[in-house]
Amino acid sequence: MQRDQLADFLRRRREAMRPAEVGIADGPRRRTSGLRREEVATLAGMSVDYVVRLEQGRSSQPSVQLLGALARALRLSDDERDHLFHLAGHRPPAADGVARLARAGLIRMLDLLGDTPALVLSDLGEVLAQNRAALLLMGDYTGLSGDRRYVAYRWFTDPAARAVTPPGERERHARQLVADLRAAAGRRTGDSTVAGLVDRLQAASADFRRIWAEHEVAVRRADRKTLLHPRVGRLLMDCETLVTPDQGQQLLVLTPADAEARERLELLRVIGVEEFPTGATDPPTR
Repeated sequence: MQRDQLADFLRRRREAMRPAEVGIADGPRRRTSGLRREEVATLAGMSVDYVVRLEQGRSSQPSVQLLGALARALRLSDDERDHLFHLAGHRPPAADGVARLARAGLIRMLDLLGDTPALVLSDLGEVLAQNRAALLLMGDYTGLSGDRRYVAYRWFTDPAARAVTPPGERERHARQLVADLRAAAGRRTGDSTVAGLVDRLQAASADFRRIWAEHEVAVRRADRKTLLHPRVGRLLMDCETLVTPDQGQQLLVLTPADAEARERLELLRVIGVEEFPTGATDPPTR
C-alpha cells in the first residue's frame, strides 16, 4: 500500500471535483473549489474521520468495498479507479468480472437525471449504483452480497422480492428475467460465474427450471411495470434500459407512465426514505 501516493491522489481528485457534478449547490459562500471532506464521506457512506486519515496517509489499508465507494463518490474514470486500487495494494476489478464498478460515465448520467429514478446494473442484474430517487423508490441494493446480489436469484427465492409486483404481472416479469439471463449466459459462454448462478437457481426454484427449459432469449430495453410501494401505493412506471456497447452494464431509467404515478413519485420525494427490509423490493425490469 502506497499511503502517501494514495493520500495525494484522493486529495487531488476531491479538490478537482465540482460540487455540481454530484448534485451539490455551489453557493456564493463556498470557499473551496472542490468537494469538502464531509461531502465525500457522505457520498461514499463512510465517516469523515476516515476520509481525513486517508488523505493524511494515516489510515489502515482500505477494503475493496470501500475503494469502490470512493471511486463512485469521486466519479473516477476506469483508469483512475484501477490506479486507486493499485495505490491501496489491491488488484483492480476484472474488466468482465462480477466485482465490476459502475462506469464513471454512467455514474455521471445518474447525477444528471436528478429526481428521475435510475440505477446502473451489471449484465447479471447486480445493482452497481443508484441515484437518490431510485433509493427512495426501491431501497438500497448496492450493499447486497452473495447470490442476493442478483435480481433473478432474489426474485425466484425470496417472496418479498415478488411482493412489489402485482400477481397478474409476475409470470411475465419472471420470463423477462430468465430470458435476459439466458442472453447473458450466451454471451459469456464458459464463464463459471454465470454457469454457477444458473445451477444454483435451478436447484433452488422449480419455476426457474420450468422457464429456463423453454430457452427464451431477450435483452430487455423498454417495458412498462407496476410497482407496489409500501408507502405511496401503486406506481405505473415506464422503464428504459440503455446498454453499453459491450453489453456488460445497463442504465435503467424509470419514469412515471401516468399522472397518478407522477403525483405519487413526487409525494415519495417529500416524505423521504422508507425503511425497507434488505432487498425487499427489486428493480422493475432489466
